[in-house]
Amino acid sequence: MTVEPPDPLDQLAGARARPRSRAAVGGAVVLFVAAVAVSAVLSFGAGGGGAQGEIVRVEGDGAGGAAPGVGATGGVPPATGAAAMPTILVHVLGAVAEPGIVELTTGARVVDAIGAAGGLAGDADPAGVNLARVLVDGEQLVVPREGEVPQPAAVGGGGSTVAGSDGRVSINRADVAALDTLPRIGPALAQRIIDWREANGPFTDVSQLMEVAGIGDAVYSGLVDLVSL
Repeated sequence: MTVEPPDPLDQLAGARARPRSRAAVGGAVVLFVAAVAVSAVLSFGAGGGGAQGEIVRVEGDGAGGAAPGVGATGGVPPATGAAAMPTILVHVLGAVAEPGIVELTTGARVVDAIGAAGGLAGDADPAGVNLARVLVDGEQLVVPREGEVPQPAAVGGGGSTVAGSDGRVSINRADVAALDTLPRIGPALAQRIIDWREANGPFTDVSQLMEVAGIGDAVYSGLVDLVSL
């Protein structure tokens, strides 16, 4: 049997095919490496670019508490206690069960002072004092008995409460605190008296109080014997 020699063209074609095959394999390897690199970069970015912070538990000193100087709010020492409320002293006299000096918190009212003094006596006239009036430090509060003329409160601390030895409140010199000691005169009405005085000049007669808005016959009748010019 006759063997034909290989065709040179076929050998040439095979020689060309092998480099193409190697080139294809090399390209696939490059693409795989590139994909791995991209995946690594994306994973690094998603992780925040480095080591993540840790939440550290602050252990106590063995007694179950937090570390010294560290409070439950994260670094601020807890308050050791609430500040003490400021107080005032008021001298309560007249128709109360236990007359004397009582200690009250700032902002307390006449009703609080009477309660601290044991309450009203059986013959007290509660209409003779303004139970809702705010007290001031150093004040003397006199609760009248039935039939007695209410007395204005004496305010300490240099307040201009009285005009003279008769104990009457000067409507031309008294401030809001002093006028507020009068029966049925609260801070708002006391301010109106001062506003009238500043707009019209000093009072020339006690009866001019009737010209102040809010002071009618009933209120005036309770003031006329307690005030002076």
